[in-house]
Amino acid sequence: MSSDRELFFKHLAQTSPIPLGVEISHSEGIWLYGVNNKKYLDLISGISVSATGHRHPEVISAIHEQLNKYLHVMVYGEFVLSPQVKFAQLICDSLPTRLDNVFLVNSGSEAIEGALKLAKRSTGRTKIISFKNGYHGSTHGALSIMGSETAKNAFRPLLPDIYMLNFNDLNTLEQIDSETACVVVETIQGEAGAEVPGNSFLQALRQRCNDMGALLILDEVQCGAGRTGKFWAFEHYNIEPDILVMAKGIAGGLPLGAFVASKELMQELTYKPVLGHISTFGGNPLCCAAAFANINVILREKLHEQAIAKEKIFRENLKHPLIKSIKGKGLLLAAEFENFDQNKSIIDRCIKKGLITDWFLFAPHCMRIAPPLIITEEQIMEGCKIIIEAINEED
Repeated sequence: MSSDRELFFKHLAQTSPIPLGVEISHSEGIWLYGVNNKKYLDLISGISVSATGHRHPEVISAIHEQLNKYLHVMVYGEFVLSPQVKFAQLICDSLPTRLDNVFLVNSGSEAIEGALKLAKRSTGRTKIISFKNGYHGSTHGALSIMGSETAKNAFRPLLPDIYMLNFNDLNTLEQIDSETACVVVETIQGEAGAEVPGNSFLQALRQRCNDMGALLILDEVQCGAGRTGKFWAFEHYNIEPDILVMAKGIAGGLPLGAFVASKELMQELTYKPVLGHISTFGGNPLCCAAAFANINVILREKLHEQAIAKEKIFRENLKHPLIKSIKGKGLLLAAEFENFDQNKSIIDRCIKKGLITDWFLFAPHCMRIAPPLIITEEQIMEGCKIIIEAINEED
């Protein structure tokens, strides 16, 4: 009989020629366990997903409770389902008053697609602006605004009327004009290597959008839900979006995404045509129940407020001549090395030593550090020790 590993390569579509291929039997907290019971400290949270750790007891309890009630009953937006309502209210309570209407979907990519459609529908414009090295997903609309020409070239033609600016460059904002429907930007660029905006960049971007009547869409799929030291990363910069996009860390490990706007704006998707945006499985009751429990844990335990102090511990203990810098904010960090080959060899040794980390899509020379928000000081110290040991073995 073939092993799961053999069947993985035979029957599952591969996203790269060299998947990590670590076979997992179970998980708990910040730990993953291999089939041989090898223990791995998870420093990337499944790419910023497992904010409250793997299988948080309250998330698991909420899933079990909902399992005994119902799963899918109707396409999103038709029936009144308590898990959806409770989660939407909780999210709106965490946001500025103007952002009071939630459209539930399955993923960050799907949330981006909905946000783009809403912007085009409500403004009557087609010009969309995004930023180099931005990542917003892999579906056609999301891919169109991705900030990498190399990643897009094999899949053209994509959406027309897309313009790409330089992140953190105030001089390019004049390209936002009266024909611009929206500007899409990650509040902190994730796949660029946790690239943080300059002190005035997002404020200037917000003002330019106001002046030109363009909508500002903030993508917090990776940096939201407490990861950067505030519950929403835009809170660091004294701005508000017109549309906020979220996913990854909101549902405790289950697939859920959302875009949020004002009720007045969101109603543009309900007519001319009716069902202007629709999702069969969006807001799955099981996912929403898990998300409600997950967000409550973050807020009650103030995990977002602890992220800055935990960032400091990482920075203090990841000092080495081969680490050129540590970028990012809170628990979305990037340790910068000389090049990809050096970074990848260190990552591989970390995995052998029982620590899961990875590199960034548009910053392959940077090591990803984005652990579950529940990580303790002792666990941070353990993770840093393993990384330094792996660096010291570099030839």
